[in-house]
Amino acid sequence: MSELKRSLGYTTIIALAVASIMGTGMFFGAGIAPQYSGNASLLAWVILAIFSMYIAACFGELSSMFPEAGGVYEFCKQAYGRFFSFIIGWTTWLVGNITTSLVVVAAVNLVIPSGQSYLIYKILTAVAIIILLNYISFLGVDASAATLILLSIITFALILALVVPGLGMVSLSNFEPFFKTTGLVAGMGSVFVTIFFIAESFFGWESVTFLSEETNNPQKIIPKSLILATAITAFSVIAVNFVSLGIIPWEKLIHEPLPFLAVAAKMYDPAILRVLAMGIFVTLINSAFGGAVTMPRLILALSRDRLFLSQFSKIHPTRNTPYKAIVFQTVVSLMILGMGFGSYFLLLNLLLPLGFTMYSFVLLSVPILRTKFPNMERPFKVIFPRIGPVLSVIFIGTLFMTWILNDPGTSVSVLKLGFSLILFGFPLYFLISLYHDPEMITGVSDLSAYLNLFTEPLTLPHSVRKEIVSLLGGLRGKKVLEYGCGVGSVTVTLAKEVGPEGRIFALDLSRNHLKITQKRLEQMVWLSKEREHARVTIVHDKDLVYRLHPGITYADAIVSVGMLGYIQDIEKMLHDFYKIIPNGGKICFVEYGDFFKVIPNVEWLVKNDVVEEIFRRAGFSVRVLRKKGLFWNYIYVYGFKSREQVTII
Repeated sequence: MSELKRSLGYTTIIALAVASIMGTGMFFGAGIAPQYSGNASLLAWVILAIFSMYIAACFGELSSMFPEAGGVYEFCKQAYGRFFSFIIGWTTWLVGNITTSLVVVAAVNLVIPSGQSYLIYKILTAVAIIILLNYISFLGVDASAATLILLSIITFALILALVVPGLGMVSLSNFEPFFKTTGLVAGMGSVFVTIFFIAESFFGWESVTFLSEETNNPQKIIPKSLILATAITAFSVIAVNFVSLGIIPWEKLIHEPLPFLAVAAKMYDPAILRVLAMGIFVTLINSAFGGAVTMPRLILALSRDRLFLSQFSKIHPTRNTPYKAIVFQTVVSLMILGMGFGSYFLLLNLLLPLGFTMYSFVLLSVPILRTKFPNMERPFKVIFPRIGPVLSVIFIGTLFMTWILNDPGTSVSVLKLGFSLILFGFPLYFLISLYHDPEMITGVSDLSAYLNLFTEPLTLPHSVRKEIVSLLGGLRGKKVLEYGCGVGSVTVTLAKEVGPEGRIFALDLSRNHLKITQKRLEQMVWLSKEREHARVTIVHDKDLVYRLHPGITYADAIVSVGMLGYIQDIEKMLHDFYKIIPNGGKICFVEYGDFFKVIPNVEWLVKNDVVEEIFRRAGFSVRVLRKKGLFWNYIYVYGFKSREQVTII
């Protein structure tokens, strides 16, 4: 099986960290921040930088404990458990996609003029950028590393081109008055509002952790890179904003569409400005590229833990990249880009509450894991590990409240939209768990038992039951194992076909299913003038998806409907079936495929030849048929026990 390639070093991770953390605030922040606090926005940058250094240290401790591709998801899995880790992973994925769209929109708006006539060019350019970045990500970590380092060099050169000559042009009189509003309380209130809106400039620590499995010595390199990259970003963004406010008064700067270039215009001629504009474009693309490289690793981690479609856990045999996750990531990025294209501030407002929510849970996982695993090795340790994260979350809560009080209309509507996206993860978790979590499978089966009985004519019509009997053929007097009898839909039909001399073992993991089946059988007996059906033994087995019940030692035929997708280890289960059935013993499995034409099948059920090969290795010659239903397809797998490859007609 192919694995991720561990080849990234300190330089590459630093470049990735800077690319991921350094957001659009570097170039747009000098125009956004002073709108709320004037010159005091510099204080906001300093406070945010200190706060960000502490968050980076928390991420450093966590990544040194769990250097795996899941990053944030892995930390939260250890701290909160399966469900909440999925929701946090889902939120992190949303944050990553919105961030990518945000920087791509900013980059495209920079190089293509505004106006309705240019909209199609902007859209096509943005689509091309996302496809190109994801293609480079697919090529492998070496190609991605080279690209990240090159783009990061351009980013540093761009910042130096503004800061170095700009320091000599700063006028300290521009910083008077320092506070936009009178009074310290009002002034600090405006500073807190500013911090909320510029926080995106430091988002991105999680992206670095997703590459832990592809980093040499990640326990040391990842924490150091996070700290250093945050420090570089902090120094750069404070320097750029200090120079910007010192050269152009904030009252004028807030009206500039791109403050960075407005300041640079005071130093360079138009030809150089065009070069700097392209440099900004490259820097923004560099930030988007960080997401393109890292976010598929989150999908990979979720897939490994059966919290996402298993198809996305595949690693390319030559590129050593999660190529299916990258393709999926590309499609979703394009969808989000389409929904938010041209609306930079909508994306920014949506990103901030989602990002802060995710970071709050990550921060709180530090003291939780200190309590749960006090003796676990931590090559990097954050200071104040118990009170520090709690105070940080309180600080985030204060930013939230200040934002809401400052603009209740916009903030409430954005919060509703943001948290509705998070809540969408709840049914997604439910649907995925229906395939992989036996407790969830049992619980849902119990709850939906009577609904299944009511919808039986739709889900398992008479034609399907007749087809099963036809494919098995010659059941009279035989012993039949029904693996997963449900509400007895097929059980009753089989009992009549097998006849009074035969026997049926009906297994299920839901007690409510078995109660309904028992009542249907009793009714069948009561309505019969004489015994014309098989004896049915009902067996409850809560471990049905793991193994065959040890009490079942022989069967002439095996029947199952709707259970293949739930089996946790199909090859082991087929081995168990092989041991209890004689040579030539028949099998017929029916599975629901392409559910509602949207939900993909379990991976091994996608292709007929794969299914046939799995059964052949277990000692069964089978054929696979797919027949269309109203809302899904019926997948029939039928044949008999035979070590030889026999053509099934």
